[in-house]
Amino acid sequence: MLPRVNRLVVSSLLAASAYLLALSPASGQTANGELRVFVSAGTAPLVLTSDDLKKMPRKTLVVTNPHEKKQETYEGVPLEEILRRAGAPQGDKLRGPVMASYVIAEADDGYRVVFSLAELDSGILDSEILVADTMDHAALPAKVGPFRLVAPHEKRPARWVRMLKSLTVVVPAPTKAS
Repeated sequence: MLPRVNRLVVSSLLAASAYLLALSPASGQTANGELRVFVSAGTAPLVLTSDDLKKMPRKTLVVTNPHEKKQETYEGVPLEEILRRAGAPQGDKLRGPVMASYVIAEADDGYRVVFSLAELDSGILDSEILVADTMDHAALPAKVGPFRLVAPHEKRPARWVRMLKSLTVVVPAPTKAS
C-alpha cells in the first residue's frame, strides 16, 4: 500500500490526466480566433473571441522581447481577469488545498506551459501576465496570434505562448482532511 502522501499525489495526477485527455485536440479544438478557458472544478468552458477580449479591461505592456532583442508594445487582457470570468478560485478562495491549483496554457502547435494559480493572483504576486491580441498597435501576425500569452517579468520567455488556444485550470479535489 502507498503512503498517504503518495496516494494523494497519484490520485491528483490521475484526475488531472483524465481531465486533460478529455481536452485533447480532438475534443478541445477551437475555431480560429477563439480562446477556450476550462476550469476542472467549474462550469462549462468560457469561450472568448477577439471581439470579447476587446470589450474586457485592457492593459498595455512595453517589454523587451529576448528572442528578437527589440522593444515591443503588447495590448490585451490580464490573464487574472480571464481566469476570474471563468470562475477560477482567486483571492480569499485561494487557500489550503486549492493552493495546489495550476493553469496549463496550450498553443495550436501543442506547446504547453504551466503556471501555479497562486502566481497569477495579484493578491499574492504582481505577475502582469497578459493575453495579448495586439503588438505594436496592430493585430498579432498569423505566426504569433491571434492570441499570445506574455509573461514580461520572466528571465527567459519560455512561458510566452504564441498562438494561444486554451487555458485549463486544474483544481485538486478536496481531500478528507480538508
